[in-house]
Amino acid sequence: MKELMLTNRAIAQGAYEAGVKVLSAYPGTPSTEIAENFVKYDGVYAEWAPNEKVAVEVAIGAAVGGVRAMACMKHVGLNVAADPLFTVAYTGINAGLVIAVADDPGMHSSQNEQDSRYYARSAHVPMLEPSDANEAKEFVKLAYAISEKFDTPVLLRETTRVAHSHGFVEIGEREETPLRPYVKDTSKYVMMPSNAIGRHVVVEKRDKEITEYFNTLSCNREELTSEDEIGVVCSGVVYEYVKEALPKANVLKLGTVYPVPVAAVARFAKKVKTLYVIEELEPFIEDTLKAAGIACIGKELFSLQGEISVAKIREKFGVQRAENEGVEAPAKAPARPPVMCAGCPHRGVFYVLNKLKLTVNGDIGCYTLGAVPPLSAVDSCVCMGASVGMAHGFKKARGADAKNVAVIGDSTFLHSGVTGLINAVYNQSGITLIILDNSTTGMTGHQQHPATGKNLQGEPAPVVLLDELCRACGVKDLQIVDAYDVKGVEKAVKNAVASKEVSVIIAQRPCALLDKSKKTAVAVKDCRACGICMRLGCPAISMGESGVKIDPIQCTGCGVCVQVCPFGCLNKA
Repeated sequence: MKELMLTNRAIAQGAYEAGVKVLSAYPGTPSTEIAENFVKYDGVYAEWAPNEKVAVEVAIGAAVGGVRAMACMKHVGLNVAADPLFTVAYTGINAGLVIAVADDPGMHSSQNEQDSRYYARSAHVPMLEPSDANEAKEFVKLAYAISEKFDTPVLLRETTRVAHSHGFVEIGEREETPLRPYVKDTSKYVMMPSNAIGRHVVVEKRDKEITEYFNTLSCNREELTSEDEIGVVCSGVVYEYVKEALPKANVLKLGTVYPVPVAAVARFAKKVKTLYVIEELEPFIEDTLKAAGIACIGKELFSLQGEISVAKIREKFGVQRAENEGVEAPAKAPARPPVMCAGCPHRGVFYVLNKLKLTVNGDIGCYTLGAVPPLSAVDSCVCMGASVGMAHGFKKARGADAKNVAVIGDSTFLHSGVTGLINAVYNQSGITLIILDNSTTGMTGHQQHPATGKNLQGEPAPVVLLDELCRACGVKDLQIVDAYDVKGVEKAVKNAVASKEVSVIIAQRPCALLDKSKKTAVAVKDCRACGICMRLGCPAISMGESGVKIDPIQCTGCGVCVQVCPFGCLNKA
């Protein structure tokens, strides 16, 4: 039976069919839907972990404990998980372990374009890369077979275009894998230096064995034609682009991207006159082939930045689109700059921070949009949790002259902000931290986290109380405010910034999208068109010929605009 499904759901299906018992993940676009779909199957355990490092450690523990396990994350999450990844490559596993990572060429929802294939090479962990939904499902099952055959974790890489595409998937039966016995073996699982030295030898030997195996694996397949002298080596979604743009080209589709099956490529190269490597982001495959003495053309044609497309490949190879093929490029839509939703509880906080002309060390989340005009409040954004450490460093650099605050979300604070707060308290900083507590992981689609009171299954779970956690870190100056109370927020910020010790403000209001009930919209009367409410950047507010207009469909009745209007022209009914 076949079913049309999202590739991330297909990966979950593959994990289920492979007999996976434990899955741990941290939500991050474009990987989030893997865990959200896997949890729906019977007889499995799935969870949201506080961060990706913990997710991988949980999966490692489950695999060593004897069941097949998976961890899921986006590419920047693999940075967080790199520490356990590199060492589990040494220890190996017991039952199969697969780590699914989603890269984001084009940075549709990410702060960088890193290429996770380099993690595979650096950690000496094999990596597979599917091109479509059905292949993704099958590659998951192949990954577990490889994992157990070679006693290694396996990375499964997808990119945004694959993760969020749909395809027909062949539904199979679940393989009920038995619980493997756990045998105590400190020389294998305890990575103190004396043991690690011996395990490194095992890793290098394993690398060679896997390379030989990949050179004969059927997922690395030649698709030969007699109509063209060129050959193209590609993988992932680029394979789909190549097949559409260059239908007459000879193709070597790689399902394994590390170790690169060099011998298989060498055989293919002898059958073509000119060999091209087409890959997104870094010249990972190209560099490997050139180092092995295989002549090829790659990044001479294609950029290191952004996505490849059918149109780009056609342009580089001088291929014209067929007249009956239809329109290749979609019509240009009006520009829609990103903006916080109407009623977003972060809006009033950023309005206050901009008004007070404070330097704002921002973080990753919906609230990063506080950098966008007209709020224009956020000064920096590097990675999850960085706002707290950066605020501390900024304060240490500029001393009393530093009028700065750190801003972070509730989920991100638990992900990696807590340690920064501990550091600030321990090193006697004077920073102000504002936790924007909107009761969810908003940016990736309202996932639960340890402070929401529910787990991935939607069941009741113990709640981490953010105020008590901060006090446990040593914070004495702590205020809880209503994020919709503009005057209250302003007063709290002024008091906190004036403090000489670490101060924390928890601005509480659930995400506006969590409450689907219709609220009464704000009413406008005798508007003087001063434009002050427009500084909020609320999409429900617009300026017309006779003054401000409130869109009753979008307005949530939060009342922030009512509070900033100096003339009382805006009123909550």
